Amino acid sequence: MKDLFFKPVFLAIAFLVITLFGVAGYHYAIGYPAWVTMLAGVLIGFVLLIILKLVLTWIAPFTKKIPITLATTALSGFLALCIMRMYAFRWPSILFYGLALFGFICFILLNFGIWQIVKKKNTKKGTVLVVIGVALGVLGFYGFNALDGDPYVENSSSEETIDVTFLSERGIDDPSQKGNFEVEVFTYGSGTDEKRPEYAEGVKIKTPTVDASLLLPEWKGKKKKWREKYWGFGVDSFPLNARVYMPKGEGPFPMVMMVHGNHSMLDYSDGGYAYLGELLASRGVIGVSVDENFINGHWSGDFMGKEMPARGWLLLKHLEQWQKWNDGANLDIEGKVDMDNIVLVGHSRGGEAVSIAAAFNKLDRFPDNGNEKFNFNFGIQGIVTIAPTDYRYNREISLEDINYLSIQGAYDSDETSFWGMRPFHRLQFSEGFDGFKAGLYMNHANHGQFNSTWGKSDFGAPMKWLLNLKPLVTGEEQRQVAKVYVSAFAEAVLKGNRDYLPMFKNVDLVSDWLPKEDYLSQYSDTYKKILVNFESDLDVTSASEDIKLHAENFKVWRETELLSRDGESQQNNALVLGWNYGAKADKDSIPIYSIALPDTLKNFGSVDTLALSVAIGDVSELKMEDKEKPEMPDVGFNFSIMLKDSLGNSASVALAEDNKLPSTIKTKFTKFEFLDKEMIGEASEIQLKSCYVPISSFLKQNVSLNLSNLKSINLVFDKDTLGVVVLDDIGLYRKSN
Repeated sequence: MKDLFFKPVFLAIAFLVITLFGVAGYHYAIGYPAWVTMLAGVLIGFVLLIILKLVLTWIAPFTKKIPITLATTALSGFLALCIMRMYAFRWPSILFYGLALFGFICFILLNFGIWQIVKKKNTKKGTVLVVIGVALGVLGFYGFNALDGDPYVENSSSEETIDVTFLSERGIDDPSQKGNFEVEVFTYGSGTDEKRPEYAEGVKIKTPTVDASLLLPEWKGKKKKWREKYWGFGVDSFPLNARVYMPKGEGPFPMVMMVHGNHSMLDYSDGGYAYLGELLASRGVIGVSVDENFINGHWSGDFMGKEMPARGWLLLKHLEQWQKWNDGANLDIEGKVDMDNIVLVGHSRGGEAVSIAAAFNKLDRFPDNGNEKFNFNFGIQGIVTIAPTDYRYNREISLEDINYLSIQGAYDSDETSFWGMRPFHRLQFSEGFDGFKAGLYMNHANHGQFNSTWGKSDFGAPMKWLLNLKPLVTGEEQRQVAKVYVSAFAEAVLKGNRDYLPMFKNVDLVSDWLPKEDYLSQYSDTYKKILVNFESDLDVTSASEDIKLHAENFKVWRETELLSRDGESQQNNALVLGWNYGAKADKDSIPIYSIALPDTLKNFGSVDTLALSVAIGDVSELKMEDKEKPEMPDVGFNFSIMLKDSLGNSASVALAEDNKLPSTIKTKFTKFEFLDKEMIGEASEIQLKSCYVPISSFLKQNVSLNLSNLKSINLVFDKDTLGVVVLDDIGLYRKSN
């Protein structure tokens, strides 16, 4: 027995396996203290290694070609590592086994060194081996973490400035600053929650349970068994639990209802939006953070999106309860809530859930099972989606006539693409609807830090050790962005405060309220007359309403569907233009993209702004030789916009005169670029920025320009001798906005 186990090679492997199993156990959340699961992991690793060693030792005599001890040791260790990678680490094979080999070398040096000191009494040789083993381990640890960082920081445009008048300079207050209302914080819930005292004896108001059986038939098998054992209730008796941030006063107050996403069910998420709830309440808006942790992921299984209808429906059941209280079922709340002025805010899967809730709100029955009747029709005026999903529910939600905002971090390693822009593009407004839709894309923001309890890592250990966390902004900085934009959205949508609308059009107007970072903002409303959006047909020379399109002197001219970094559709088409004419080109070689307007399009005399969405394209499309490649600018390519009327009058304005040009926001999600390519996709994806040129800028150039008889809009690429741009939603804004 001594010969089997008490050898340096076996001990090195044993230490490695037991250490890794212990680490995996420590982070394997099943409801017990971490030290208990860590010891369980150590015990499992130890027992597994011994069993494998004994089994392989018994088998080994059948093979006479290799030493039994060495063969059984190597095989048992390798099989233990295979099992552990399969069920705990799940790292890419080459990385896991490469690092395991490095760890093995460190451990074997350490063990041989100790063996020399203890058994062979060779202190000098043993000390050298121990020192080398420890030094390699330390260097490996620091070398592994030294791979963090942003290799694309030189592409940042956050240092670029443009002469704009900040909203704060116009006397508009920072919406992230607390208001004048005192705030009362309390919870409501079942009053019997076995795991959460705040929803048991800590509730101010007891609520009934709701039956979600028809919404979540997948509540079965081991998911049902282990969840009901943990929570003490099933799908037929879901609680209505929430945290409330109530402004003190007569009211009625509008409401913002918030919901988390699919974090671990054992790491409760609803408290992570207190920073928003307290801010909103201080500014006269009721904040409600809903508890849906009981349908989140768990070691027994994830519903894999099958629970999405229940997530949205639960929000409406909460509103239903608020309606009853407001109508007199609770004297403390009676008349306090403006049920015609509600905004829903959702994070992650919660972001998809609020869209589902807004759609279900107008239905009579559950579309997946008509036996579930709906009777909601609450005054949901807007939804905010934060790092949302848009693919979990098997139905694609398309909304109409509702205000919309989506916020996304470029370093989100959970939802790696800006899925919130897909509902943005699907959302349609009726003529006369006085609302808007907007998107905000922020560099160096991740998924979890929008919730104050989720932490800096979007994955749990051991996967989180692969993430590149150094470039991330702090949690406070990331939540500052949410505070500014969610609060301003509530002010604009629920209180009719139009002073905040410009910040949704152009994030540069509030950069003094935000962390210093790269941002891209997109915006649309019914005041904009979109002339060309590249959605109507396959003909690159025409658009709707008999508008004719023409391009001259371009290397690239195509309309294309925009893709996310992993190759999925953004559900939006755009124009790609690329040019390369050299520094000595004559005037006739300058690329021009023309939008010719028919006589049937009139009344342009009432517009005050030209608008278009812009992004940097991929210059590799120009197919330049290495010797031709110049240094690329850090920000987007500049060009001129020329307006011409029917009498031949024209005026030209450079895009950069009134706009901070967009940069390409690139991301390194993990410590290893090959992992980004394998696990996530491209380093960037095209995200557009809404840009605006005041009509007054054109009239300064030529007062004779007659906008009532505008004949063409021409994009003249006379500022950079080469480049590729992506363009979309070219149009004009009416003065009434």
